[in-house]
Amino acid sequence: MIKKLVQNCLKNLVQKQFVQRILQEELDLRCLKRRPTAREQFGIFLVLLSYVIGWPAVAFFGFMSLYLRQPLVLIIGGPLTYGISHAVFLVGVYIAGKDYARVFMKWSIKKVCEKLSAAARPLPADAVKAK
Repeated sequence: MIKKLVQNCLKNLVQKQFVQRILQEELDLRCLKRRPTAREQFGIFLVLLSYVIGWPAVAFFGFMSLYLRQPLVLIIGGPLTYGISHAVFLVGVYIAGKDYARVFMKWSIKKVCEKLSAAARPLPADAVKAK
């Protein structure tokens, strides 16, 4: 059932015109190979920081709401810190620059599609008999 769902999602994703363009073009990763400027490093730092303050902060507020027996701590603090982490992420992407963001997104879409298509392919008859 899950394999069928993955195959359907992959089929729909690959039919999108922008994904077809990404899969066909050769990605230029040169901007990722050079040393980033101080501005780009700060933007990347903010992106990484957003992951650190995202779910761990929500988990912390969940723990505190249980410990203090005050559900409002999680109800208010969880979405607030999660929203702040999204804002930090967006600011980091903006500061890192459109080149980094564009190349990274194209690269990640290409890799996800390649992995999903490899996972969705049926196994050869030899491999099925060996199991």
